[in-house]
Amino acid sequence: MKRPWKDVSTPLRDGMIHWPGDPECKITRVNRMEDGAVCNLTHLSMSAHTGTHMDAPRHFIADGMTMEQLPFEAVIGRCRVFELDCADQITADDLKKIRLSSGQRVLFKTRNSTRSWSMNEFDKDFVSLRADAAQYLADQGVMTVGVDYLSIGGFNKDGVETHQIMLGAGIWVIEGLNLSDIKPGYYELICLPLRLEGADGAPCRVVLR
Repeated sequence: MKRPWKDVSTPLRDGMIHWPGDPECKITRVNRMEDGAVCNLTHLSMSAHTGTHMDAPRHFIADGMTMEQLPFEAVIGRCRVFELDCADQITADDLKKIRLSSGQRVLFKTRNSTRSWSMNEFDKDFVSLRADAAQYLADQGVMTVGVDYLSIGGFNKDGVETHQIMLGAGIWVIEGLNLSDIKPGYYELICLPLRLEGADGAPCRVVLR
């Protein structure tokens, strides 16, 4: 019997934590059967970068690929989860200690999965990728990178630079994962973002086995 799939997506909730300055996540039922409607109907209002989502290159690259141009091989197939014990940022030196290869799909598990997602407010001190780590990933030819909070770049450091380096190198980025129940190792990955035409990002559901 095959091992069960594990959902590593963050549930979308009304009023959930979001990147400061982005639109709030609002989930409202506009039709209610208990009020006499023939069906229930939910209205969604949120940024494309809410919860577990993907960044397309267009997010920080003016002429970059958009969400509907995502190649399926970037988000379906074998991946590796690395657990990194970093107090602040993931650096190039941290990544040189692990084995990376061209075309690889990698997910980074940090203290974010247990600390940041348990907080009631946005965590400005989440573990992020420093610009030199972003460049190292680009130099290694990694195809896909996933992180366990809302951004690959930090809130007050390397936010723009890290995005520009990785998305400019054609790396597809998954943000907002929760890897708290996932051990380091190899997994099958399925990540399917919404097919939003012309978009710089999209919410997605991510499962591992």
